[in-house]
Amino acid sequence: MNDRTDVLIVGAGQGGAQTAAVLRQQHFAGTITLVGAERDPPYERPALSKEYLAGEKAFDKMLLHPPRSWADRDIELVLGERVIEVDARAHRARLASGATIGYGTLVWATGGEPRRLTCSGHDLRGVHTVRTREDVDRLRAELAAATRVVVIGGGYIGLEAAAVLVKLGKRVTVVEALDRVLARVAGEELSRFYEAEHRAHGVDVRLSAKVACIEEAGGAATGVRLEDGEVLPAEMVVVGIGITPLVEPLVAAGARAGDGVVVDLQGKTSLPDVFAIGDCAAHENVHARGELVRLESIQNANDQATIAAKAIVGKPDRYEAVPWFWSNQWDLRLQTVGLSRGHDATVVRGDLGARRFSVVYFREGKIVALDCVNAMKDYVQGKALIASGRALDPSAVARADVELKTLL
Repeated sequence: MNDRTDVLIVGAGQGGAQTAAVLRQQHFAGTITLVGAERDPPYERPALSKEYLAGEKAFDKMLLHPPRSWADRDIELVLGERVIEVDARAHRARLASGATIGYGTLVWATGGEPRRLTCSGHDLRGVHTVRTREDVDRLRAELAAATRVVVIGGGYIGLEAAAVLVKLGKRVTVVEALDRVLARVAGEELSRFYEAEHRAHGVDVRLSAKVACIEEAGGAATGVRLEDGEVLPAEMVVVGIGITPLVEPLVAAGARAGDGVVVDLQGKTSLPDVFAIGDCAAHENVHARGELVRLESIQNANDQATIAAKAIVGKPDRYEAVPWFWSNQWDLRLQTVGLSRGHDATVVRGDLGARRFSVVYFREGKIVALDCVNAMKDYVQGKALIASGRALDPSAVARADVELKTLL
C-alpha cells in the first residue's frame, strides 16, 4: 500500500467503485486508492436482500467488475481496512491498522451501518441485519435451524427479506412500529397494497407494534416481546430499521453534517479537497424544493460518483438527476421515480386488483413521483413528466388508457 495517493476513495461499495471507474474513463492519470472495510472486492448490494438471500444468485455474479480489472486500470484496492481519522489540513487519513495515507483529493463513500436495536437481547445469537455479504452468509448458515422468523421493520429491506424467507418455507412475522408498512417512503395506497400482498402470502403483519426486548435461552433468540406483553416466538430475528451514516471521521475533522455529511451539488463537503457521495451524503435536492436530502439508492451513488469524478478532473457539473429506486417482492416489480416527500395529492392509474398500477404523486399540480408496480411504461414515461415540471390535470393522469407521454 502506497503512503500517498492522488485520489483516496474511502468506501468500496457502489459509489466508491463508480468514482474510481469514472475517473479512469475521464482519463485521470493520477494514482487512485480505494479503501474498503469489507474483505470482498466491490459488489452490488441490492441483491443481498433478494436473490443472494434466496440462494438464486452466486456471489461472483454480484461483483461490479472482475477482480483483476482493478489492477488492470491501475486502481489500488485496500480491503478489510477502515479509515478512522482524517486530518483535513495535512491531507492525511489514518487507518485502523495504524498506517496513514496522504491524499490530494479525498472521496468519502462509506455508506452506513445498520441501525441496531437498543433493547435487551439485541446482540443475541440469531439476531441478524442485512447489509453486507458476511451478514447474509451468517443468516443463511442459521436458516436450516429456524422455522419461525420475526422481521423487525416494514421498510423495503424488511419486506424483501420477508418475501424471500416465506419462499424458503419459513413462518414470518413482520413487526412495524408505525401504522403502515413503507410509511416513510410511500403513500398509503402503496402501503396498503403491499400489506395485503404480504398477508395473502402468509406473512403475519403487525402494525403499530413496538419491540420491548428479544427473549432468549442459552444465549440465543427465542422470540420477540412486544410492548403490550405479547411474545412472538422465533428462532431467528431480522432487523431492518434503517442505517446510520458512517461519517464520524469527517465530522471530527470539522465537516458540516446533519443526517450524514452535507455536500453541495458537486459533492464537495465543507472540508478542502474532500467529497462525499452516496448513502452517507446529504445534499439540497432540486427535486425536493432544495430541502436537504440523503438518498439510499444505487442511482444516487452512481450519479453522485460521476459528478464528483468529473469535478476532480476539472469538468464540473451539478447533481440534478431524477432519483429512482426499485424493489422486487413476490412477482411484483416496483419501480419508483422522483421524490414523493411533501406531496399534496395522489392518483392511481390502473387496477390494484390486477396488480398492475401506478401511484402518481402531485405537489402544487405537478407530478413529483411515481410508484409503478408491474408498470414499466409508466415508470419510463413518468420520468419525463417529472423532469418537465409542467402542471397536469390529475384526472387525465389517472386514465390508464392514456399513455403518460401524450400528456407532454
